[in-house]
Amino acid sequence: MQSDTIMPVKEAPGVTGDLFRNAMSRLGAPVTVVTTSGPAGRQGLTVSAITSVSDSPPTVLVCLNRDNRSHTAFIQNGVVGISLLSRGHEDLAGIFASSRRTPDEKFAASEWRTDVTGAPLLADALVTLDCTIALIHASSTHDVLFCTVEAIHVHPTGETGLTWFNRQFHTLPLLPA
Repeated sequence: MQSDTIMPVKEAPGVTGDLFRNAMSRLGAPVTVVTTSGPAGRQGLTVSAITSVSDSPPTVLVCLNRDNRSHTAFIQNGVVGISLLSRGHEDLAGIFASSRRTPDEKFAASEWRTDVTGAPLLADALVTLDCTIALIHASSTHDVLFCTVEAIHVHPTGETGLTWFNRQFHTLPLLPA
């Protein structure tokens, strides 16, 4: 696993954190549960800052706040399980977003499986991506994890994707291609 760092950038006048968060609430994003397991323990959290990077090799990026209590486990374990959520997973997303719940409480809320890396993957997720961390890029308060996809599972009967827009859950129908 390689690490990379960006120099801090001075904030622009008039661009406050509150204004930025409000603007970003207007950006629709996928709702995922991101997990890890290994020598540093089992951890998970709800993440919407995730996107594909490349299909050769298949790579995604996940942004994690370095102040999040699960951050160290992700870095030390070096593996990431990404579960894309769908309709009916709203409560699970809330559980994994909570800083008041222990990892055991979070994982007790649903059924899990593992694949190549051993990271927990939601059994009924719309899609799961089982990944290893290839590169970590530091940016301000967050680390951007570039993750190589080792295994993919697409749920055969998944019909909706869960998204976050304007601080609310929404579903997107899966239409025939």
